[in-house]
Amino acid sequence: MALKYDDSGRLHIETPLMAESLMDKQLLARTETESVFRPLPELNVIKLGGQSIIDRGAAVLLPILDEIVAARKTQQLVLLTGGGTRSRHAYAIALDLGMPTGVLAKLGSSISEQNALMVSVLLAPHSGVKIGQDDLVKLPSYLALGAIPVMHAMPPYGMWEVNAEHGRIPPHRTDVGAYLTAEVLGAKRCILVKDEAGLYTADPKKDPHAELIREIEVHDLMARDFNDLPVERSMLEALTRARSVKEVLLVNGRVPGDLTRALHGENPGTRIYTA
Repeated sequence: MALKYDDSGRLHIETPLMAESLMDKQLLARTETESVFRPLPELNVIKLGGQSIIDRGAAVLLPILDEIVAARKTQQLVLLTGGGTRSRHAYAIALDLGMPTGVLAKLGSSISEQNALMVSVLLAPHSGVKIGQDDLVKLPSYLALGAIPVMHAMPPYGMWEVNAEHGRIPPHRTDVGAYLTAEVLGAKRCILVKDEAGLYTADPKKDPHAELIREIEVHDLMARDFNDLPVERSMLEALTRARSVKEVLLVNGRVPGDLTRALHGENPGTRIYTA
């Protein structure tokens, strides 16, 4: 790229963005593209819920890990872990002490990482390896070696977490972290392993008349404005801007085989997608 002086005498690198404001709406519109490069288009990003799966211990977690070990023979996988009950306990203490949202985000990240450590140790006999978020660029090497990489799912906002629209709970937690991981890697799919069949019209634990929603477009889901959801609203917002990963699958980790079915392209739970 050439160097060039503008009319004011300032020296610039001659690029399409030279002397442009990055807030200019017309400039931003010109940066749109129909597709982006997908580094790992065959990758499956699987998030294991903290409270729904990991906190339930051996009876629920170990069968899921058996499915993952079996699937690794034919599928590219990376596991991400949620925080669960311990993160809620930490949030409650921090809220009582008046901590800001960014501090809560750091607490949630450390607990999610504890779960990643435990899952990677359980998978050690099958080449499970704990990785950090900076290790994502090494993911192709880990996969080529037959490893099962395990990473905590809390996105690295940390102390710079934006304030929530309501309250002080960090809005970007492990669901959105899993989705953003899939999106930046151009993954094949993003699967969230929960303890329910999927998305319902109401909380099935409280309402016996709640109906399972098998498929729903993300804008439609957001317009319904349910009082509670099994996924983070920030993940839904991220999905509306998808470039590569245009659907998220919710599967029941307590039903044997549901995760395997999802890895083979089926929808055993709920599919949330963007048009």
